[in-house]
Amino acid sequence: MSSTDTRRFLFLQGPHGPFFRQLGQMLTAAGAEVWRVGFNAGDRAFWPKDQSFIAYRGAPEEWEAALAALIDEKRITNIALYGDTRPIHACAVALARARGLTVHVFEEGYLRPYWVTYERGGSNGNSRLMGMSVAEMQAALALSDTDVPQPPAHWGDMRQHVFYGALYHWFVMFRNGAFRNFRPHRELPVRTEAALYFRRLVLMPLLALERMIATARIRLGGFPYHLGLLQLEHDSSLRDHSPFRRHEDFVRLVVEGFAKGAPTHHHLVFKDHPLENGRSPLRRIIRQVGREHGVGDRVHYVRGGKLARLLNDARTAVTVNSTAAQQVLWRGIPLKVFGRAVYAKPEFVSNQALPDFFARPERPDIIALAHAALIAYPRYFDPVTGMACPVEVALERLESGEIPSMPLKTRIASEIQDLMAILGLRR
Repeated sequence: MSSTDTRRFLFLQGPHGPFFRQLGQMLTAAGAEVWRVGFNAGDRAFWPKDQSFIAYRGAPEEWEAALAALIDEKRITNIALYGDTRPIHACAVALARARGLTVHVFEEGYLRPYWVTYERGGSNGNSRLMGMSVAEMQAALALSDTDVPQPPAHWGDMRQHVFYGALYHWFVMFRNGAFRNFRPHRELPVRTEAALYFRRLVLMPLLALERMIATARIRLGGFPYHLGLLQLEHDSSLRDHSPFRRHEDFVRLVVEGFAKGAPTHHHLVFKDHPLENGRSPLRRIIRQVGREHGVGDRVHYVRGGKLARLLNDARTAVTVNSTAAQQVLWRGIPLKVFGRAVYAKPEFVSNQALPDFFARPERPDIIALAHAALIAYPRYFDPVTGMACPVEVALERLESGEIPSMPLKTRIASEIQDLMAILGLRR
């Protein structure tokens, strides 16, 4: 490969853990040049201590100019990042597009915790799938000879997520002296979030008992119920791809619609995200809003835990744009969403007004859903292999070029086919 053909990758922030490091090492072995920008001690901890690591210690407002200079100096052709809405990444995506660079976006938890997604240009509400109809998705999939894999029954090992997350934030809290200008993309300081998670860890046995009792009361209560699926309040899906900023805004809207439209013997159950750390007093908020609308005795709250048990008997589900909505759809349960999501197509989700939805919900088109699953791939957090196989999948996609003149749906089908072939899912 000549110097003019060399692909030069610039990695920005990645998922907690060794995934980006392993991917960078494999790209280097394949003949590419790889550089990594680190913004804090957590980024540095998961990357080899060599010359490929570039510490950014400047202020956030200086980042765009620094990135532009770095792209010129290293002659960067590709940028890889994890999540495209945090400020430093949004800036990089905009700059890369202006310069015609390829942007590789990874996201975990986007299509359920057990799976990982890879897309070019953007993910979630910025995905190219947002502008595709179900018919176009089906046509794109028809261009590939790959079978779409069935979702696994096991949604992954949460211990991997917790371990790497805790280790990453330990470095940020106690070894970040060289990165004094670093500002986290989340609203709360790292120490505050750590304190909230530590409190939750200490209370886990009590919380598990409370959750078990609450779930049993609902399932054995003898009443039909609807589910409100909550998600992490700091998640970009909620903050950047929905009309809401707080759980309370969503709760108020849903309870009002339920009070106006649901039969008087129906109940409403809000199910919290398993990793929510208690930053919002959700139980108190839900009780208060329920009383305000005269349905306080029919509104319930369940803290975290598995969704399947509650979902099996639910009449409908309402969410902002939670990935858990896909479990709803796979069961054929009527679904209402309020945020931007790749699955928010008219064939799948209801466009009814909320009171009408609770009164007479419309079911999703299961046949259309079965033929439109385009971007779900097995997740990369493997507790045994250290993510090795999925790293090879990502390597294949980052190495391959994209033909500009190729139709969009053909390019998407090609990306899916190549990824699944490397995983051994192609026949």
